[in-house]
Amino acid sequence: MVRGTIILTLFPFTDLTSSKRRPAVVISKYSKYKTDVIVAFISSVIPNELSETDLLFDSKRKDFLNSGLKKKSLIKLDKLATLNKLIFTGELGVVNYDTLTEIDKMLKIALDLNKNSG
Repeated sequence: MVRGTIILTLFPFTDLTSSKRRPAVVISKYSKYKTDVIVAFISSVIPNELSETDLLFDSKRKDFLNSGLKKKSLIKLDKLATLNKLIFTGELGVVNYDTLTEIDKMLKIALDLNKNSG
């Protein structure tokens, strides 16, 4: 599965007490040899104020229909997990290059990669 694929998976709660089946987007590079991929959480709960790492994904986007998502959602680039592909329960769709570019920008913010180290 390639980067930008939207999948259904069990996504762990941050305290690891449980998990919930949810959509997520694959953000790691594709490798046929790896069984684990990095994904970003997708939520249909839209707060009044978005954080700088929340990507609003709705029907105004060119790739919304191809995403497989049924309603307006947030791609949460500060909620990442490395998961084994065996727990994925399906593929919903895919996002386009423009959305992946926005994801990359927000990942840099979430991971504090914009600053010079040292």
